[in-house]
Amino acid sequence: GFTIVKNKFFKLLEVQGLKAMNCTGEVFDADLHESITSIPAPSDDMKGKIIDEIQKGFFLNDKPIRFAKVVIGA
Repeated sequence: GFTIVKNKFFKLLEVQGLKAMNCTGEVFDADLHESITSIPAPSDDMKGKIIDEIQKGFFLNDKPIRFAKVVIGA
């Protein structure tokens, strides 16, 4: 019962223009992301990119309303 209500609620929010950010593997952008910490990158191509997402960020009608909290590769 709870999952049905949750899914309906998320569908309602999507209709109103809310969507989640997909950050993992993207280049860090200070306008969309908040860096919590940086760790050594597992490979050279991951330097400066987002390794892990601690808290999801959200857009409302293509404007960020909550920044994603992320971990960056150094």
